[in-house]
Amino acid sequence: MGLRKDKWYFSISALVIFFLCVGPFVLPLLWANPNFSKKVKIISSAAVIVLSYLLGVVFVRSLNAINNYYQLLSS
Repeated sequence: MGLRKDKWYFSISALVIFFLCVGPFVLPLLWANPNFSKKVKIISSAAVIVLSYLLGVVFVRSLNAINNYYQLLSS
């Protein structure tokens, strides 16, 4: 009868915070969200996957750079 009250974890800000904390593990929550159309879910999923991949690549490159730096220091 009253206004429909959405769950707090379906808000866009919560989804962004969840993505920043747990990365691609936010996808099930994204797909369970009734506020998004299928098109938005597909585009958002693709964006989450691409961003997660790019952040993973940056992380690995950073670790390699740090490793190379410490190898130079120890030799």
